[in-house]
Amino acid sequence: MQGNGFKIGLIVAFLAMTLWYLFPTIQWNLEQKQISELPSADSLQYVEDNREKLASIKERTLNLGLDLQGGMYVMLEVGTSQLILELAGQNRDEQLEQVVSTARETALANNSDFIDEMVTVFEAGNEGARLSRYFRNDAADITRRSSNQEIAVFLKAQRTEALDRAIEIIRTRVDRFGVTEPSIVKQGTDRIVVELPGVDDPERVRNLLKGTARLEFRLAANANDFSSFITQVYNYFDEKAASDESDSLDVIQPNALLEVLSPGQSPYALGYAEEQDTAKVSALISDSEVQKLLPRNTTMMWSANTSPLVAGGAEVFTLFGVRTDVEMTGEVIEEASVQFDPTTNVPEVSMTMNAEGARDWARITGANIGKPVAIVLDGYIYTYPNVITKINNGRSSITGVENVGEAEDLVNILLSGALPAPLEIVEERTVGASLGQASIEASLNSVLIGLSIVAIFMIVYYRTGGGVADIALLLNIVFILGILAGFQATLTLPGMAGIVLTIGMAVDANVLIFDRIREEQRTGKTIKAAISAGYSNAMSAIIDANITTGFVALVLLSFGVGPIKGFAVTLLAGICCSLFSAIIITRVVIDYLTRAKSSVVNFG
Repeated sequence: MQGNGFKIGLIVAFLAMTLWYLFPTIQWNLEQKQISELPSADSLQYVEDNREKLASIKERTLNLGLDLQGGMYVMLEVGTSQLILELAGQNRDEQLEQVVSTARETALANNSDFIDEMVTVFEAGNEGARLSRYFRNDAADITRRSSNQEIAVFLKAQRTEALDRAIEIIRTRVDRFGVTEPSIVKQGTDRIVVELPGVDDPERVRNLLKGTARLEFRLAANANDFSSFITQVYNYFDEKAASDESDSLDVIQPNALLEVLSPGQSPYALGYAEEQDTAKVSALISDSEVQKLLPRNTTMMWSANTSPLVAGGAEVFTLFGVRTDVEMTGEVIEEASVQFDPTTNVPEVSMTMNAEGARDWARITGANIGKPVAIVLDGYIYTYPNVITKINNGRSSITGVENVGEAEDLVNILLSGALPAPLEIVEERTVGASLGQASIEASLNSVLIGLSIVAIFMIVYYRTGGGVADIALLLNIVFILGILAGFQATLTLPGMAGIVLTIGMAVDANVLIFDRIREEQRTGKTIKAAISAGYSNAMSAIIDANITTGFVALVLLSFGVGPIKGFAVTLLAGICCSLFSAIIITRVVIDYLTRAKSSVVNFG
């Protein structure tokens, strides 16, 4: 054992360190087992009483990936058609909108690139015409003379830029949401794949990912004009019901709008509807005759949240009238935070504007004292307050949020910035806890079966040496898990496959060493001399094999995504641990077994 003091110290230190990092995971599993054995009421009380302690333990546990602990898989698609129309700006017309609509349908049917299809559709219906009449950009050298192919290149570059910007914003939002080890990667030219392990509120995540954060400040509709419009709209549907009645042999026909919308109690609200009726109301007021009745520069928007129409009544959404023109946008917001109303303690979002925004806000509020101003986020009105006095400090608040979580999400979205184009969820999968548990059990079974077969083979074939290798193999797995826990890495299903592969690699090193020891013994060397020569002569082959595998793992880690990266991380940790266990641990144990001249160590 002389000369092995440093090696023993290294083994003890490494083992202690890995157990230290694995201890929170062991503690967490014991806590969960204890909670599951308690009656329902007692378990809830225990969790409440030990919330901080459990949160602290959970934060330091070994992270499990989406495929092991459950969570959400979401594929988002950038609204390229909407982005194209926005790039056209004031140059857009009905012809461009028709081209975009046709190209979108063709691209979906043929699974082809939308921008290429748009150019084809445009040229087919406009021989010799140029798309440059819609798109001009001095910075990109896009002029009136630019060809359609140059425009296509420009639009594709804008789409790529929008996709990259969307990924950055989504990553910021997800990080602030608190998801551990999320995966956010680009797929193709216009899609983003998001994997969120451990998420238990899918609806909140959907809103977080899709919210474009288009914050707008709009003036209320003209009270007199909108009041007149309200009267005309209900009269229109009365007349329509009477007309339908005469066409149906005097059968009384109800007012279609009044069936789903309660009349407003404000000159700025057309009415109130329950959630299940809002789509019907929107369809009714989209009637071309109703749109003709709307006052100039006026549109209608739903409130983002519900409120009771009467005390104890059903929760309803309000359909407000607002100006079409946007007075200010969210670009003026510098800071946002969650605050609480000092009277009601209800959460709200406080916003602070930059100097330019503060000046505009002072002008807007000063000119509209006694009138409402709508704060609109993603097409829904969150706040519709009356202006009491001119606001000079550039501060405002979004009220009407339902809870602190929603307020935090609003702050997150506002601070992350507006998405450059709308995102649509085209695929979504929720991996349940039962599926995750099944994956864990299947993975553990594969590891245990593989380990058992290898362990039995090593003992049968290499006798004492095989037993020593098996001990090192068990420690090798502990080391790998400890490294993953220490670096806050995520263990995934491919990662479990990496552990299984590492078992084979670790044994491979021992096979090389033990066979070399056998060869040295056949030459007549003593057991100690054979062991020393066996380790020395096998070292180059072991290191070469592990280095080449390590290079492959580094390439996978650098360029791989999702499951591939998880496999690479585990494989790299496994290479380091297998080298340590095969070269140092087994050598120390074998040196201990052969310390006496009378000892007998058999390598088969």
